[in-house]
Amino acid sequence: MKNSDRWKKTIKTLFARKVAVFSALVVVVFIFLAAFAPLIAPYDPNYADFASFLQGPSSTHLLGTDNYGRDVLSRIIYGTRVSLIIGVLAVMIACVIGTFFGMVAGYFGGIVDDVISRLMEAIRAIPQIILAMALTAVFGSGIRNLAIILGISSMAGYVRMMRGQVLTIKQADYIMAGKLQGNKDFRLMFKHILPNSISPIIVMMTQQVGSTILSEAGLSFLGLGISAPTASWGSMVSEGRLFLMQNPVFALTPGICVAVLVICLNMFGDGVRDALDPRLRGEV
Repeated sequence: MKNSDRWKKTIKTLFARKVAVFSALVVVVFIFLAAFAPLIAPYDPNYADFASFLQGPSSTHLLGTDNYGRDVLSRIIYGTRVSLIIGVLAVMIACVIGTFFGMVAGYFGGIVDDVISRLMEAIRAIPQIILAMALTAVFGSGIRNLAIILGISSMAGYVRMMRGQVLTIKQADYIMAGKLQGNKDFRLMFKHILPNSISPIIVMMTQQVGSTILSEAGLSFLGLGISAPTASWGSMVSEGRLFLMQNPVFALTPGICVAVLVICLNMFGDGVRDALDPRLRGEV
């Protein structure tokens, strides 16, 4: 089967599942909100109106206002942008670095494999959120720093996944034939090994965006993530918990947004995993 036909069948299998379609639609809605936040948000998310702080939902402010009089809906819309940017950037950083080192470790083996594997085991031994907290305390917060920190703290999984794929694929006949033809090691790695081992990496990326967004929200909740006054779901929950009785919508809505986005991303990731499984596509 040609690669184009295989990918067409994969996409058809993915969107034949109603759960995957629903999850994809919800994720698209969040992406739309993030992309067009300046046009959709009814107010400036950082505009403070102290005459109307902690107001409940109304026709003027659909989700009420926070403790500074800022519109909660506008801040949630802008918080979508922050969460998705950090989640996607962190996963891309983790994927690129982890995939490269995983290929190098699996292909060359020996002392190179030992050094990379031991280093990744040391990283995996530390819980991701704890490692991210430590790195944030050293390098500071902000969208760029947080994306890099979360990417570094989660790259060990990609190294392990890619290393296992390479150990299997490098024994294939076409890899041996390529070596006999005089192809360089890195040419074989990027032209033949990587394309044939990318499917589980795609699945891992899809599933990890949700967990990365959850980590960012946790760091912001603890005050180590996005700094005020930038809107962030985690920091909104942290601020809103102090006023849960006066305006529960202020704290509950961003928490619900985190839960919905993470759940939909994970369900979509499960759909991608099933669609890329050749046994479920009827190819085995």
